Amino acid sequence: MSRIIRPLRICALALIALLGLAACAGGDAATPSASDGRSSSSSSTTRDLPPAEVKVNPGKGAKGVMPDDEISVQVMRGTLDEVRVSAPGGASVEGEVQGQTWTSSSRMKPGTTYTVAVTAEGPEGGTSTQKSTFTTHEPEVTATYGIVYDGQTVGVAMPVSIQFDSEVTEASYRKAIEEAVSVKTTPQVEGSWGWLDNRQLMWRPKDFWAPGTKVTVDAPLTGFQTGKDKWVAEDHSGTMTIGREQMAKVDIANHRMTVSRGGQQVKSFPVSSGKPGKDTETRSGMKVVINKQREMTMDSSTIGIDKGEPGYYKVDTDFNVRVTWTGEFVHSAPWSVGSQGSSNVSHGCVNMAPGNAEWFYDNSLPGDPVDFTGSGREFLPTEGIGVWQYSYAQWQEQSATA
Repeated sequence: MSRIIRPLRICALALIALLGLAACAGGDAATPSASDGRSSSSSSTTRDLPPAEVKVNPGKGAKGVMPDDEISVQVMRGTLDEVRVSAPGGASVEGEVQGQTWTSSSRMKPGTTYTVAVTAEGPEGGTSTQKSTFTTHEPEVTATYGIVYDGQTVGVAMPVSIQFDSEVTEASYRKAIEEAVSVKTTPQVEGSWGWLDNRQLMWRPKDFWAPGTKVTVDAPLTGFQTGKDKWVAEDHSGTMTIGREQMAKVDIANHRMTVSRGGQQVKSFPVSSGKPGKDTETRSGMKVVINKQREMTMDSSTIGIDKGEPGYYKVDTDFNVRVTWTGEFVHSAPWSVGSQGSSNVSHGCVNMAPGNAEWFYDNSLPGDPVDFTGSGREFLPTEGIGVWQYSYAQWQEQSATA
């Protein structure tokens, strides 16, 4: 029996040992060591937050957008943070925000691609920027304009002058342009815009400027229309400073010019003005010095009297001070010295002796008033800088907003 029993005992011990080894192995699998690289915690995946729902007009990729069209950005779901509308070169479009809507408040440059960048917070949080582009209409003609006498010191009668390259005939265009431009003066001065003609928009004070006045004009006219498919593509601004007060008076009938400074007469000159005749008599009225030219050739063909016609002339002159666009100057005329102070023999200009003409030339500024009296031929406002041919009330009626 022992022989049977002993083998059975050995087998039982072996089985117990084997089960013990299995138990140890099972314990090792259930309890990982710190060095086996496994974590006892479970992992989770973060869900992407939905972006804000944004509506932009003009739509993405739109072409032929008119420069005066409105841009609008509306956040339908979410919160609006920022809108930027820009073009190459740094040009941008200004706008205003009301609630969750942004609306443009300035116009755009024609023929230009703009990028709209909208930054907004989504309905469940998280901020993103959405971008789109559109292109404005390419006009048949790009309109140009300038601020005359920018940066200059001028006389007390010089108006602010914005001059366009062609006529602005549509009343609605003139009104929109006039409402967009502005004048700032130091000290503050009362004045009014008015259209001298369809090309010249001017701002004149109620009375002559005070010496030393600083004038700034702002003309942000990009995106404004001046004619059929004709749009402005740039902004301009300018300044001018009012110099000393000087006024000249020309008594045509008595052949005399006087010059005053600060209300005190400083010079008196004998002169000869235009001889009688519908095309030669010097015009009466309040004129303004337009410009000066040391030497020039005066050719009557420039005012419609061609070579071979009665009254034709072509002569070189010195010390020329222009007072009209129709050919009237104050200038040196040594050939008429014998008539100066006694008779009118010119073709419309004011003739002076060389030394007198040189003094007047040297002491004149663009914008100085020159008051002509004593003839039956009237100076028309559009024949020069004729803003002072109007009373202030009449000038205000020249405004497109009147």
